[in-house]
Amino acid sequence: MTELFYTLPTYLHEVFVLKFDGWIVLGFVAQAFFTMRFVVQWIASERARKSVFPVAFWFFSIGGGVLLLIYALYRRDPVFIAGQGLGLVVYIRNLYFIIITGRQTSSADA
Repeated sequence: MTELFYTLPTYLHEVFVLKFDGWIVLGFVAQAFFTMRFVVQWIASERARKSVFPVAFWFFSIGGGVLLLIYALYRRDPVFIAGQGLGLVVYIRNLYFIIITGRQTSSADA
């Protein structure tokens, strides 16, 4: 167990300091976009007093998904690539439905 404490600082230094580059910055920016989608959804739901997904949710989803897909492609991670690629299809499709209907529908309206 003590080996963990001796190697953990070394591991954290390697991951967060030595490997820090522009791609890591892109990854953090992408993750921030993804986090913002939940923040805007939470705020919109609190204001409406029911669960809603504002259009901004889908824009943040697409922005974060594209940036994370670029990051995953660079890292050559097939699991991450498949997950972000398929997620983008869903985000774009939902935004398409909002655009063609001219409004967003809540589950209560359906």
